[in-house]
Amino acid sequence: MKKIILLLTLIILGTTVSAEDFDYQQIYRDLPVPDVKYIHNIDPGEYYDTETSTWSPYPLFRLVAPLYFKSITIEPGYYLLTPREHKGDWYILFKEAGRIKYIVPVYNRDLTPVMFYDENLPKPELKFSQRMHLKTLDFIGRFVPSAKRKPTPQTYLELTDLDNNFISLVIYWGNYRYYTIFRTTQL
Repeated sequence: MKKIILLLTLIILGTTVSAEDFDYQQIYRDLPVPDVKYIHNIDPGEYYDTETSTWSPYPLFRLVAPLYFKSITIEPGYYLLTPREHKGDWYILFKEAGRIKYIVPVYNRDLTPVMFYDENLPKPELKFSQRMHLKTLDFIGRFVPSAKRKPTPQTYLELTDLDNNFISLVIYWGNYRYYTIFRTTQL
């Protein structure tokens, strides 16, 4: 497993890795088609993730061509990607308009590097009035704890094109990153 994590890191950083070193085809073959079902296709954990934020904390993924995972065809569209655990296994939920449309297994989950978000996410340039507004809210939050909101989890997506029509999707959400693999052509 450590070899797979090291090789995925090399792929993400742009280092060339041969197919002999990293057998993503075998990983794809070993992943089972998910049999997880949700009542009325509603994610029960979404309420707890969104109760302290103003907008959805999940990364938005725009898909312009279909992706395939074994018998699952993910059609083009806009999806919110949500990692969820079910009976010890991790899955990525593709949600559209608040409903779960597709469920794909995660083959690896590990910690996000410590300074990853600081190095990769752009910093907004705030105007003077915006900075003063945030400082005022921070000041009020020190004395009235119920007025202070928790920050939403930071998110980031990495999509890497692999050989033989495979695609690696890495979803960074909060303190963890989740690895999935797809095909661009159906078998």
